Amino acid sequence: MKKFIPNLITLLNVFCGCVAAVFAVLNHLEMAAIFVFLGIFFDFFDGLAARLLNVQSELGVQLDSLADMITSGLVPGIVMYQLLGMSMTGGWNAGMESTDTSSISAVLQPLPLLGFIITMASAYRLAKFNIDENQVSSFIGLPTPANTLLILSLPLILFNNNNDILNDIILNQWFLIGLTFLSAYLLNSNIELFALKFKNWGFKDNAVRYVFIIVSLVSLVTLGFLAIPFIILFYILISIGVRVTGQKAD
Repeated sequence: MKKFIPNLITLLNVFCGCVAAVFAVLNHLEMAAIFVFLGIFFDFFDGLAARLLNVQSELGVQLDSLADMITSGLVPGIVMYQLLGMSMTGGWNAGMESTDTSSISAVLQPLPLLGFIITMASAYRLAKFNIDENQVSSFIGLPTPANTLLILSLPLILFNNNNDILNDIILNQWFLIGLTFLSAYLLNSNIELFALKFKNWGFKDNAVRYVFIIVSLVSLVTLGFLAIPFIILFYILISIGVRVTGQKAD
């Protein structure tokens, strides 16, 4: 019976991703973000449960990537589609209503469709991950959940920070296009990033992880959602620093 527990947790990630996708399509991006966060929570704990119960399986590995494709692949693509659509309508206040889907031409406008480059890049990244035996204790390229947090942070910053400068930056078409291509690159780059997988709870073996978690928590408390892009940047920089200095994060 215990071997089904991790897979059940993974299926909860699938459920959250499906609900998040519905909210994202309806342009309720805050609700989409809530269910994405829940999905990522389940994504973290399914692997932890499998290790604690010693029931790792190939089925679990494949199921995990399929769940990630929904929560951390499809949803961020839809969110970027909506943000690019908002950038065409004159601002985030105008974009709070559902996107006009009364005609095919409204749905298939070229600029918003660029958002699905993130979905395609996520699919390619997850496919590579499934056949790469070198990504056990670390990642090659930005993990899809981290990339999703980056993309989902944008509407949360818009809706929760009453700052015209931030609004203008986030809803600038060139900024969103640039971020879309940067996201696709980071997902499939050769940058080696440490994983938040604890083999034990000792500080010596997990110093980098503990420092990252502490800095992240402090940033979230002090900056709110605005901290998320800085946390992702810090994650990339500290990983590069670890590799350059030859320190171990395993």
